[in-house]
Amino acid sequence: MRILILGAGGIGAYFGARLQAAGGDVSFLVRPARAKNLKELGLRVFSPLGNYKFPPKLLTTAEPGFDVVFLACKAYDLDSAELAIARAIGPETIIVPLLNGIRHLHALDTRFGPERVLGGLAHLSLAVALDGSIQHLSPFHRLTIGSRTTRPSRWLAPLAELFGKTDIEFTLSDDVEQDMWNKFVFITTLAGATCAMRANVGEILATTHGEAFMLGLLAECETVATANRRPPTPAQLAVYRNSVTDRASTVCASMLRDIERGGPTEGEHILGDMLTRARQAGLATPNLTFAYTHLQAYEQARRRLFPQGNTD
Repeated sequence: MRILILGAGGIGAYFGARLQAAGGDVSFLVRPARAKNLKELGLRVFSPLGNYKFPPKLLTTAEPGFDVVFLACKAYDLDSAELAIARAIGPETIIVPLLNGIRHLHALDTRFGPERVLGGLAHLSLAVALDGSIQHLSPFHRLTIGSRTTRPSRWLAPLAELFGKTDIEFTLSDDVEQDMWNKFVFITTLAGATCAMRANVGEILATTHGEAFMLGLLAECETVATANRRPPTPAQLAVYRNSVTDRASTVCASMLRDIERGGPTEGEHILGDMLTRARQAGLATPNLTFAYTHLQAYEQARRRLFPQGNTD
């Protein structure tokens, strides 16, 4: 089973490293600058669950013959990612997107067909250091994937078997789209709040009205999911409420780190998509609208201040 991972940023490099360590045949499709960095220094992962360094197999242009293609890009790079992987897609290739949100599924289905596009979601906290190494910031790493059609690909079982040889908390889901909606509700709440307030969860909760804002935003996202026939279970919602009302929490969304470095965000793909679905259902979402407006204003200011691109 040949595996291609588009991107060697946080998600792609981390899971690629773990699969390589388990004996997987893994190649990375990267931009030339990233390829140069990885050739010189190797792919390095620093994690509380074990460090790893190896010379990765690199491609800067896709080639045919891959059985599984992981998309580990940002949502704003999806169009270029689709073009980049097209040559690697054969008659039985499956695509596993690990993007936040759900809007990308329609785009990938349209281009490649829903029978080859799986669902996937990752739960872990990562950052890419200035030297290109991957910093795993938390003691957990969970991955869920699953077929979205009634006829699973023949590569799904061997892929699950390979992940079973790693220490990743891996789940092969029977309803991966529900799992993705659950995360969509949570990530919209977390990103919306921490980006709008430019603060972590604990700092927001230390304000007079921070908890009301957090819970109000979560309730709005839950309502949107319910209107789309994908409501989180009461138990799942309880987990989310506990997370966003933990006054000792230092958690913030990775989108806030994007803002802090002056880079583009996935605001349109996450908050914008949730708000569009709310409007289609005729729902009032004042907290979500405020958070999305903040991200829109940030993007306008970023383009004015950095017309040549972000500030990495």
